[in-house]
Amino acid sequence: MACRFTILGSGSKGNCAYLETDQVRLLIDAGFSTRQIRQRLASIGRSPESLTAILVTHEHSDHIQGLGGIAEKLRIPVYCNRLTRDAIESLMGIRLLSHLFETGAGFEIGDIAVESFSIPHDAQDPVGFLIRTATANIGFLTDLGHATTLVLDRVKPAHALVLEANYDMKLLQEDTRRPWSIKQRIAGRHGHLSNEAAADAVQEIVSADLQHLFLGHLSQDCNRPELAMDTVSSRLQSLGADHVHTVVTSQETITATLTL
Repeated sequence: MACRFTILGSGSKGNCAYLETDQVRLLIDAGFSTRQIRQRLASIGRSPESLTAILVTHEHSDHIQGLGGIAEKLRIPVYCNRLTRDAIESLMGIRLLSHLFETGAGFEIGDIAVESFSIPHDAQDPVGFLIRTATANIGFLTDLGHATTLVLDRVKPAHALVLEANYDMKLLQEDTRRPWSIKQRIAGRHGHLSNEAAADAVQEIVSADLQHLFLGHLSQDCNRPELAMDTVSSRLQSLGADHVHTVVTSQETITATLTL
């Protein structure tokens, strides 16, 4: 059976995706409130009680805020590395039913194989994922300050890729609400990817295999969906990669479910 993939929301204030195969119902991050995650799952006819597991990339609140009411309360297994687990339990004052993996290692959950790899971001031990199902590979690259050769190599087999396009450089520089130190952190090598940096990453990754590209983690203040789309689509067009279907994700609404 084909796998089904839905981004329940992605942005600077919350990130969560859902993947379903024959054997597995999986959340990738849980960065909305328990109520929001429940509502968004309900909109596709699913519930937190039916989850097999939750994969966590890192401990920042926009990726974990729903873990207390879902993972701890319902005793859903959480797959993460040790430093991330320790940070989550300390920050949230909860005890997870954790399945620990070593960063860089692969592991299986039912009929899916998960490959983890280190990414440059200002968290304890942040990771990206390549999730291999029977019918497709799905890559996760959000929250990375720069796209290293290692990171790009690990997601090259992806048929669908979630890639950060956090900010437009001009909008970030002109933002009056953020102090200079925060702007430096966002644009730094352990911060976030700009639209241009996302386009550069796509240029290195794109292949005949990559069919679906989701631009994620857009800043509410320092980006616009049309800017992210124009920057990345123009690059794809210049590469002749018309086969890649690109979607800009939203903080407020879920994406259409993709069957792979």
